[in-house]
Amino acid sequence: MSEHHDEKPHLPPPSLWPIGFAIGIACVLVGLVVSWPVTAIGALIALVFGFLWIRDVTRDMSAPAPTVEPVRRELADSPGVAAGEVVAAQEEPETYPRSVFLELSTLGLGAAIGGLVTLPVLGFAVLPAFTNQDIPEADLGPMDQYPQGQFVIATYLEDPKLGEVSRRTVFVRNNGFLGESPSFTILYSRCVHLGCPVQPNGPPVGEPSKYKTVELTPVQPASFGCPCHGGQYDTEGRRIAGPPVRSMDRLEFSIKNGNLWVGDPFSVGTVEGDGKNAVMTKYGHATPGVHVDGISAWLYPIEVPR
Repeated sequence: MSEHHDEKPHLPPPSLWPIGFAIGIACVLVGLVVSWPVTAIGALIALVFGFLWIRDVTRDMSAPAPTVEPVRRELADSPGVAAGEVVAAQEEPETYPRSVFLELSTLGLGAAIGGLVTLPVLGFAVLPAFTNQDIPEADLGPMDQYPQGQFVIATYLEDPKLGEVSRRTVFVRNNGFLGESPSFTILYSRCVHLGCPVQPNGPPVGEPSKYKTVELTPVQPASFGCPCHGGQYDTEGRRIAGPPVRSMDRLEFSIKNGNLWVGDPFSVGTVEGDGKNAVMTKYGHATPGVHVDGISAWLYPIEVPR
């Protein structure tokens, strides 16, 4: 007589790890819309629970093979074997079932094919929105056209190749020198509530002038206001009334051969101090109505660079 061991299909033990893994994937997908930190947290959760899940699934395969006693059976009427003699037969246990190998191979191959098909599509669909977004610098003219301590309304072509459709308006104030470097406050004229054009609350104080395609109008405002929904800002661009959620956006600047050049716009949350002593945190240029700092900034979708 011989002993036969029951062959049972390989099934993973009951586990809660797949639920945690699914939660992590859900956080990743939500984070891609809401916030990069949420994406990172979701990826970490998915990795941890995925590792624990794989460890449980492969535990039986990685465990040491059980010791199998030799099967002893009597062989009769066999050449060279006396009647009633007991012969020991070795049976090697199966340590890695073929069905599991085929299962894992199929899953791995499917994942590889899915990645090869999906990644190029995502690249062509998503990447163009994040590339080729550079804004050319614009020459706003000589520094002596901007008297110290006085605002000048400057309208200019952001991209001369596009013509008047790219005309922008900024409020420029010469703050003098900070150490050996000139300091300028350059406020973008779009309201950070819904993007309406902000106006200076004050009359012009000099004759308009022009430098190439740049139009310059000296003005001495007490503040800035949005005529659409009543947003009000002080002369540092800080919100003082109305629905705006942050301070006015600003523009980067540089001095080249005595001329003032402006570059990319950026957003700020709060501004501490005035003029050349103003201190702020610089953020990427955000859409109007979007918080850029504090807990509220986590509640808004990830924005395409502009």
